[in-house]
Amino acid sequence: MKKLFLFLYTFSILQIGISQILKHPIPDKLVVLTFDDAPASHYSVVAPLLKEFGFGATFYVCEFPPNSKDSTLYMNWRQIQALNKMGFEVANHTHTHANVSKLTQKEFNSQLGYIEDKCDSLGIPKTKNFAYPGYGLNAQALEFLKELNYKTARVGGSRAYDPMTDHPYLIPSWATDESNKDEIFEAFEKAKDGNIVVLTIHGVPDMEHPWVNTPPSLFKEYLEYLKMKKYKVISMLELGEYVDFNNALKTISPDFSKKLSN
Repeated sequence: MKKLFLFLYTFSILQIGISQILKHPIPDKLVVLTFDDAPASHYSVVAPLLKEFGFGATFYVCEFPPNSKDSTLYMNWRQIQALNKMGFEVANHTHTHANVSKLTQKEFNSQLGYIEDKCDSLGIPKTKNFAYPGYGLNAQALEFLKELNYKTARVGGSRAYDPMTDHPYLIPSWATDESNKDEIFEAFEKAKDGNIVVLTIHGVPDMEHPWVNTPPSLFKEYLEYLKMKKYKVISMLELGEYVDFNNALKTISPDFSKKLSN
């Protein structure tokens, strides 16, 4: 009887934990598409293809410093505004693609506040989702995000996201490039048993950063596969329909021993 009681008690505690963090059970084949750095191809190539396939996505935007080779390689704010009007989430990637692990709280707040203010001025809904530029982070950055009431922050790590164990400020993802096609297709298969696959995608193509370039033909191949295999493809904002990030922030401790960059 004692063993049965302990089993039932443990089971009930686990169920309480699940009910606190999950609003709905995580379905198999759930994928979150995220796009970094605001290259022009997000507007000209990516958005039209996503609309064609009926997929959601989050665009983490920033403004690179003026020493970038060619400002036309990046979206302007009218194009970013158009992404929002098309139904995509526009989220925060700092003002200048800053390594937040090197920022004071004042600098951190200024970097994120700039994007928040630009979005507000253009009627883009206030975002509470963030992605670390270059995956640079430290424990202090998590405290800064908490002070600003952010819900999520995406890292790398090349592993699936388990909402029951991964802290909302350390959501892992796979980054695509032109050389890791097989790895990405293998990653899609891990979207099961409560795990979610999150992708980090840069330019399609990425003219200024070829090491994270995803050719348009390869990107379309991924979308065709996801559609054919009946995956549900959503934004980070829509992931909040499944995960109660407020409770997850209270319940799950950050684990920096896990791989956080690709």
